[in-house]
Amino acid sequence: MNIGERLRNLRESHGLSQRELATRAGLTNGTISLIEKNKTSPSVASLKSLLDAIPMSMAEFFTPPPGPDQPTYFYTADRFVEIAPQDGDPRPHVSLRQLGRAAEHALQMLHETYPPGADTGPELLRHAGEEAGIVVRGRIEVTVDGQTALLGPGDGYIFDSRLPHRFRNPDDTLCEIVSACTPPTF
Repeated sequence: MNIGERLRNLRESHGLSQRELATRAGLTNGTISLIEKNKTSPSVASLKSLLDAIPMSMAEFFTPPPGPDQPTYFYTADRFVEIAPQDGDPRPHVSLRQLGRAAEHALQMLHETYPPGADTGPELLRHAGEEAGIVVRGRIEVTVDGQTALLGPGDGYIFDSRLPHRFRNPDDTLCEIVSACTPPTF
């Protein structure tokens, strides 16, 4: 997906200037310009701030339009939708793969992977709803409302997503999490 083009089209369809979107999102209009020209990739937290200003969830942003009217109940791994920005940046990227179309359900399920050193960005995330997850492998450092814990396989978390939070893999091995968010606002 071309994130810059998608953001520009979305901004223009909502009648927003780069400056107005930047003000609403707490970013500079120069940053918006660089993202729209694909000269920089937003962190997960920055993209979340931009989409909150529109408003739109990350799931809606990255999910392609629905197909035929036939409901889909089963998804092979290759049909999950990546909702975290990915680019050519050499830094490790968080992968947030969504099961199905969250906009059609009251629950958002994610398969998350955090390569060594990857995190959700320096900004703390906040969004409506609750989220929970279980670490499948590796370890993840989770910060919620000023409290931090290092969780390993079999450990889990659950919290009100309106509290400031972030995720970081401090280890040298991949971390994998299966998580859920309700309502699907991320």
